[in-house]
Amino acid sequence: MISYLFNEIFYRPLFNGLIFLYNIVPGHDMGISIIILTIFIRLILWPLTNKSIKNQKVLAKIQPQIEEIKKKFKNNKEAQARALMGVYSENKINPLAGFLPLVVQIPIIFALWRVFLNSLNLDLNSLYSFIPAPTGVQSFFLGLVDLSHKSVLLAILAGVLQYFQTKMIMPPSAKSVGASDFGQIMAKQMLYFGPILSIIIFWSLPAALPLYWIVVTLLTLLQQYLNRDDRREFNKN
Repeated sequence: MISYLFNEIFYRPLFNGLIFLYNIVPGHDMGISIIILTIFIRLILWPLTNKSIKNQKVLAKIQPQIEEIKKKFKNNKEAQARALMGVYSENKINPLAGFLPLVVQIPIIFALWRVFLNSLNLDLNSLYSFIPAPTGVQSFFLGLVDLSHKSVLLAILAGVLQYFQTKMIMPPSAKSVGASDFGQIMAKQMLYFGPILSIIIFWSLPAALPLYWIVVTLLTLLQQYLNRDDRREFNKN
């Protein structure tokens, strides 16, 4: 049942969307088709991601208040938790909301993995009746990168861009030298651990996957940049 739902909700729509784009893109470039499909998916998730970014900005604004509560109730974890939840509730934020866009993307990534692999093998059984099947699929992006094989360059680029994206969204206090709070230490570790993990994962996967992640990260950077004015205002307070 779960497999059927995953196939019908994620895999088949994405697969048919990619083949549709491949049919109409000039030159039938699979890489460009992937980029267009990724942008379309990202636009659908844009409100959710935007809410997450704004949530992170509010967290940055109230960080001094959070630190004060942690120091005040450092010997009473229960009282500390209640006080923190009160602050979160007062500011109408969820400290875990930043993980929601990533959680939503997990099934999409798995579906795209299958889509990219099966699009090269033309999984005709998964095509809708109104989507014409191409006579063949070229796996090269701009005639340079074979998306059916791994690409060290794209894997490294995906990791580097994720580093800048993570650094851009980090609260200012987490970037300060000598910060000792556990949450700040974890944030610093994720700044490096996340990109390294991405490089390791994408290193052995078909280049279509890091290409997808590169486009996602670039659009996330754009979204964070569009929110920069609010971020500066928060940092001044």
